[in-house]
Amino acid sequence: MAQKKLKIGIIGCGNISQAYFNGLKMFPNAVEVCACADLNMQAAEAKAQENGVKAISVDNLLADSSIDMVINLTIPKVHAEVALRALEAGKHVHSEKPFAVTREDGQKVLALAKKKKLRVGCAPDTFMGAGLQTSRKIIDDGWIGRPVGGTAFMMGRGPEAWHPNPFFFYETGGGPMFDMGPYYVTALVHLLGPVKRVAAITAISFKERIAGSKEHFGKKIPVKVPTHLAGTLEFQQGAVVTLVTSFDVYAHKHPPIQIFGSDGSVSVPDPNSFGGPVSVFRPGASEWKEVPLVNPYHENSRGIGAADMAYGLKSGRPHRCSGELAYHVLDVMHSFEESSKSGKIVTLKSCCVQPAAMPLGLMKGLLDE
Repeated sequence: MAQKKLKIGIIGCGNISQAYFNGLKMFPNAVEVCACADLNMQAAEAKAQENGVKAISVDNLLADSSIDMVINLTIPKVHAEVALRALEAGKHVHSEKPFAVTREDGQKVLALAKKKKLRVGCAPDTFMGAGLQTSRKIIDDGWIGRPVGGTAFMMGRGPEAWHPNPFFFYETGGGPMFDMGPYYVTALVHLLGPVKRVAAITAISFKERIAGSKEHFGKKIPVKVPTHLAGTLEFQQGAVVTLVTSFDVYAHKHPPIQIFGSDGSVSVPDPNSFGGPVSVFRPGASEWKEVPLVNPYHENSRGIGAADMAYGLKSGRPHRCSGELAYHVLDVMHSFEESSKSGKIVTLKSCCVQPAAMPLGLMKGLLDE
């Protein structure tokens, strides 16, 4: 595919950044990472040396006219602030999830991108992987008939035992819903389309956590956000799905996602991964059957969403990890706590276009036929 490469600058050189450096190398015809920045220059210099790019300050990266797109890997509470600065600097933006902490900040990002005629996108991009694309094809091709319901479970003990900086997971913009919920809600919107209504109950089960990493071993972490959230999503197409996200569970046996249809069921793999397995159960069968995966992105491909934006800019088509999708997911996540506090069902004010399924027969390193 002959096209001008988009020059990328990465802001935020923390835990997730290497996955982006690695993933973006799969798309050398579309994107090229040229620079990285972090408030901690030592972190930026270490990543720059590891990946053969230049380390510069955040201000200098934003002022660099050769950089077309910023990948924003900062902590959640400054996602919107950094995105707005990048847009003001005339750059397209792809952010790590969540899109913003508040709806108001998310709306500001969308409005400025529209005003500047720039594109914004947001993780997760795992729904572009082989597992969720295979699941989408099964549903789109009618293997399970009309989707009528489903379940989704993200439950564990939280990241404080291992993460080098676990404090933000329990502050505003954190918790299991804002940390891991975007994978699950985005996957469900990818599979079923936009959400219509939410009903939920949420709880803070433990008022403090204890850090286990060597950097902060034994420190107490105040919990300021719900750590167990259970709710029901009604989708515009009619399906009703149970979603639970929790940092309060030691173990469980629930599959990540299952979608139930009028003519069968599909078991969907972990939406925080790119691969399978994907299994289908049809009436008359004696057991679930595993289905071959339909695209080559079955290993860690973080950054595929940013590369897809580059393809979209070249061809004029919409990119799949759009700001509108990410804002709708943000709206859904906020609706859980709102429903719990009010005791009422929350009707979503936002909407989005269901992301287009990826074409079949792609070679690795390509995103368009």
